[in-house]
Amino acid sequence: MGANLRHIAERAAAFLLVAAAFSFLQGCSTKTEVTDQIDISTAPRQVGDSILAYQSVNGNQTLRVEAPRMEKYETDSLSYELFPLGFYVFSYNDGNLETSITAKKARHSVLKDQSEEWEVFGDVVITNYINGETMKTDTLYWDRYNHRIYTHCFVEMASPQGFMQGYGMESDEQARNAEIKRPFDSFTRIEEDSLYVDTANFIGPILDPSKIGADLKVKGKDSK
Repeated sequence: MGANLRHIAERAAAFLLVAAAFSFLQGCSTKTEVTDQIDISTAPRQVGDSILAYQSVNGNQTLRVEAPRMEKYETDSLSYELFPLGFYVFSYNDGNLETSITAKKARHSVLKDQSEEWEVFGDVVITNYINGETMKTDTLYWDRYNHRIYTHCFVEMASPQGFMQGYGMESDEQARNAEIKRPFDSFTRIEEDSLYVDTANFIGPILDPSKIGADLKVKGKDSK
């Protein structure tokens, strides 16, 4: 009889422990916070930091690309890499830096037909160090297959030959022969700043301040 009572007491104690544990878990579950549902399709499939890529021909470096961060996304119609923290491209000619392109962001898309699209945007600066030219715009596109860069946005271009601004620009990849499609309010320097030609106003040669008014004096008479 004593053994039976002891056995029943042990079973009752075990039951109470299980019941207490179950009650505790139920109490915790009622306090669990539920976060908002995450749309996996909008999350990057791949992330990379400190991106650095080189391209060379016959052992000579021709291209260098740098980006602090790369995020790869995929949708039903395309896949693309986004560079949200800056994008920097450096082009070389015979081992010498010829052209650089910098921007706040960039995007590289691959469509279902395997065609590619490159776009850089946000304070885009294109510099050709050999020609001494600098261009600024908001958005720039790169046609990799035809080796062209172009934009439809407002463009400013400064060079030793003058200053131009307008809408739309097209050039080769190295920005050697940039052409602004619709220029306005631009001027050209001729013979080392000796003459300016303005699209709106003819400015004429630069005058020496010490000689201004000299032609108004009559020989033998002092001007009053």
